Order: sequence, then structure tokens, then C-alpha cells
Amino acid sequence: MTLAEERTTTTHPLDPMTAGEVGAVREILAAAGLLAESVRFAFLALEEPAKAAVRAYRPGEEVDRRFRAILLDLADGSSKDVVASVTRSTVDAVREIDPVTDGQPPIIDTEFELIEDILNAEPRWTEALSRRGLDPATVRAVPLSAGAYDHPEETGRRVVRALGFQQLHEKDHPWAHPVDGLVAYVDLTARAVTRVIDHRELPVPAEPGNFDDPAQTGPHRTSLKPIEITQPEGPSFTVDGHRVRWENWDLRLGFNEREGLTLHQISFHDRPVLYRASVAEMVVPYADPSPVRFWQNYFDCGEYMFARYTNSLELGCDCLGEIRYFDAVVADDLGQPRTIRKAICMHEEDFGVLWKHSDMFAGSHETRRQRRLVVSFFTTIGNYDYGFYWYFYLDGTIELEAKATGITFTSAYPVEGHEYATEMAPGLGAPYHQHLFCARLDVSVDGDRNAVDEVDAVRVPVSEANPYGNAFREARTRLGRESGAARAADNTRGRVWHIVNPERRNRFGRNPAYVLYPEGQPTLLADESSSVHARATFATKHLWVTRYDDAQRYPAGDLVNQNPGGAGLPAWTAADRDIDGEDIVLWHTFGLTHFPRPEDWPVMPVDYTGFKLKPVGFFDRNPTLDVPPSGGGHCHAG
Repeated sequence: MTLAEERTTTTHPLDPMTAGEVGAVREILAAAGLLAESVRFAFLALEEPAKAAVRAYRPGEEVDRRFRAILLDLADGSSKDVVASVTRSTVDAVREIDPVTDGQPPIIDTEFELIEDILNAEPRWTEALSRRGLDPATVRAVPLSAGAYDHPEETGRRVVRALGFQQLHEKDHPWAHPVDGLVAYVDLTARAVTRVIDHRELPVPAEPGNFDDPAQTGPHRTSLKPIEITQPEGPSFTVDGHRVRWENWDLRLGFNEREGLTLHQISFHDRPVLYRASVAEMVVPYADPSPVRFWQNYFDCGEYMFARYTNSLELGCDCLGEIRYFDAVVADDLGQPRTIRKAICMHEEDFGVLWKHSDMFAGSHETRRQRRLVVSFFTTIGNYDYGFYWYFYLDGTIELEAKATGITFTSAYPVEGHEYATEMAPGLGAPYHQHLFCARLDVSVDGDRNAVDEVDAVRVPVSEANPYGNAFREARTRLGRESGAARAADNTRGRVWHIVNPERRNRFGRNPAYVLYPEGQPTLLADESSSVHARATFATKHLWVTRYDDAQRYPAGDLVNQNPGGAGLPAWTAADRDIDGEDIVLWHTFGLTHFPRPEDWPVMPVDYTGFKLKPVGFFDRNPTLDVPPSGGGHCHAG
């Protein structure tokens, strides 16, 4: 089968990219003269069709499969944004990227591999290591996104900043041995070091951080007894390609290298709830203002395409129970397909009591068990590992839980102490930082025309109507335009956001709704004048609401790497479009503010963050009254 023939294997417009399609895109771009020997793929993913086209699709119809590629020429640093149709074998669009105004393509693996050779050819770097008594051959260089600062020599250039970590042997985790007080700025196109800042010579921490070394961990405990999860009759879900049905839920799974797992056309009881959901961006800003670290803030989706590094999941380790796996396909730097086996894990799990009551009058004693469908993936980006778990519950609740684990990014910890870091081991610090995620929620609650009400719990003053002062009520505010819909959570008022369909009514005369329950943790803590504030403006509010636009996919803009700021949500909302009863998108910022603990070293127990969406007035009563009592000998009288 030729690559041209393989491109017909998809059966739905939203099916994830296949290996055959990756190869076909490469053939088309090569035939168009766009793939010189020095050109690399910085991004390749499905260009999803418009909503109307997806909904009009009928099985068996031809699908115009279009793909977007970002091409980087290593020879001169130029780049192009290209759209090609595999169905028609055409290049539909080519745009030259202006690195000054647009930003740069994401950092690619080829560039990571160049860094140590570039640094070790630079005398300023090797001499700085020698002054510290370090052999450059033992120092692992970590190239990191540069951000955008007032460095004229970097304007329009493709730049990373590199920190060093000593690795004492092949199995040694270098994060335990940061070479602090030293940073190099590297021009990737010129393959040259432009600046070395040797601010301070600090001792390299010596204590190992090898969490997988029995000499460090001691013998494994023997007290834990096995837990086995079995479903003798198989799982309750059904899978048709990438369409999943489970207990009144119906949804499609997608995947791309920038967002990872994407969810599409989510409905409950045959009623639409979300057209599309994903984690569209995340930023990890660090708090250390030192001359060698002030620039540390990483947009793991937009700068690194973090889902390229998705793990192949293992039964019993990452997933437990009756598992259905899905592979994912990404393109490597040369535009060749790479299949990630078992990239997505899906299973169902018990989640305690769903509802229960023992009634003193009626004599009833009823308990039902909650269950949820879990769809997840895990990715490793440098020192951190992130898991993203979407949960679908029997009662119509949707939850996203992000899990952060891995190894905290390290620094030296000087003898005089460190105002912006925790001491994790002798002489080893972990700078304070945040993990801020942005979920893009293309809502469709009972249809596309939705609106958002901000609902607070408010006290009612003592009055004739409230003589004893016990009253409190809801206060509702309709968010009418984009300018007024950049909102902060307020846990002191129990603030939530109701996504309502103003064209529908339930039996009580109220608009059916799904409610976004935020955690309300801190948003971006960097100063308003900072570079990261301009580049990660999305992270300064818990909620943004925008009018739907096919082209508006990423909250910090399309090209985040070295983008000067102002792209994405702040640019889009400047149009101040009407969002009351329109096709709208919610952008929800949630995350962790991490003051590392000694217990987070040498590997961090999972920390959790996320949000929930719950039906409110979407149903006329509890939709789980038909859930049967538990059987199988797990729940019985007496």
C-alpha cells in the first residue's frame, strides 16, 4: 500500500492523525519544494474541520484531511506555517513566520542534541567549569526556552539558555548536582554561545538523588498486600474506532503533540455538553530573581510540544483494572511517523458511594456505588512528569485532574540561605514556582448558543424580611461581553460559573446548565510589569470567555517560543465581542503554587489540581435513580 492509499484509512473527520497521513504530508511538502535537507518539522497535527462540516459528515463520505505543519530551516533559522490536504494532495497555504512579531517555532529534539557540543566548544563555558573543578564531560547541559527580554542581540534570533548539572556516572540523576551561578545563552542557528554569565561559584551538591538505587532507598517494604481489580464480564464501555460510549456518555478521543489528549463531541443522555475539551497551554514560572535564573518560565505545550514525550503506559503501574489502550502518532523532526504505543489509557473504576439513605419513617436502607470512566495520558518534559485524567461520572459530572510528579527543578542552596527556594538536601535547593494550566472548553450545553452566569453566595443583612440574620442567597451576574468576562475565582463567596442555554427551559422554568467549579488557587504571581505576565496573560485570570473562532486555539497564541507577549486571549478579547447567547469558549486557568517540601525529594509524590463540571437543572431530578444495587458479593445484607 502506498502512502497515498493509506491516507484513506480514517473514518471520521476528527480521527487522530495516522502514520500513513504523516508520510503523505511529507510527500506533498517535498513535492512542493518545501523540504530542503536542512528543514525540520517543528509541529505537525490535524487541522480540524469547522464544526458545521463535522456535524454534516455522514459515515462513508469522503473527508478532506488537512494538516498544519510548522517547518524550521536549521540553516538560516527561517520558518513557515503550512497547511496541506492529504485528501487532495495539495498545499493549501504557506506563510512565512516573522520571528520578531510572531515568535519562534517550538524547540525540537535536534536542537536539544546540539547543546553540549556547542557549549563544550566555548572557552568561557569550559573555563567556568574548570574553575569549579568540573570536567565538562561530566556536565549535562539542559537547554531551556529563553523567553523574551530586552536583549537586542536576540531579536529575531533563535535562542535558548542552558544550565549545567553534573552526572557522576551513567545511572546518576544529574538534577541532584546543579552547577549553579552559571548560565550560557546559545544562538541555535549560528550554533554559538552569545553570552556566558558566571555570577557566583557555588559548591555543587554532592548527595545523590537516585530514587531507583537500593543503596539510597533501602529494601522495599513487605507489608503491602496485593490489590487486584477484575471485571469478570468485561468493561461497561464500548469502543468504535475513537468513539467511546459508556453509561449514557458518548464522546470521541483525539490526540496531538501540542495538547496531548483531546475530547470531542461529548454528550450525556444524547444531549450535548462540550464540543471540544483539552489542556491548551501551561506555564511554569519560577520565583528566583537571580541573574542566572530570572528568565525561567516554561510554556510546556507551546514551547516544547510536550505531548511528543507521552509515555507508553504499563498495566499495573500506570493503569489498573480492565484497560483499553489507544496508540498515538506524532511526527519526528524529519517528518517521519512515530507511534507511541499505549499512549492513552481508558478504564472504569469504583468511586465510593454514589448516594445513600436510611430513612427513619419509610424504613428504607439504600446505597448505590459511584463509578467513573477514566481517560488519561502521562508525559515527561525534562524533570517533571504530568498526568492528565479526565473523569466521567454516572451522575453527569465531568472532572479534569492534573497530576504533577517527577523531580523538582534544582539549584544550589547557599550557606546564608535562599529567600526563593527550599533546601532539599545539603546545599541543594528547589526554587519556588507555579504550575498553571489552561483548559480550553468549547461548550455546547444543549446546543451551541450558551451564556455564562457568575454566581456568588452572599450574606443578607438583618432586615424585616431577615430579622434573625440567618439568610443568604445566590447573586447572579450575566457575563455579556468579552471585556467583562476575564474573571477571578473567589472562594470566600463560593464563586462558580453557570454555563446556561438561554434558549431552553427545564420543568421549573430555568435554563439548563453545567457549572464550572474552580479550585480558586493563586493565578500568576509574577509582577504585572514582568515579561512572563505579558506572555502568559491567560494565567492572570481563572476564567476567560470568548466568542468561538476556528483560529483561536491556544491561549498564549499560536507561536509561544520567544513571543514578545500580548498574543492569544488579550488580543482576542480586545474585540469585545458579545458572548450572551452565542457560540462561546471558556478558558479556565487552574494549577499549583509549589513551595517544595523536603518530602518532595528525590522524587516528588503526586500533587493534584483540577476542576469539575456538574449539571445544574440539566435534569429534572437525580439521573442515577436507575443505578442498580451492587452485586457480585460485594454488598449484601447481614
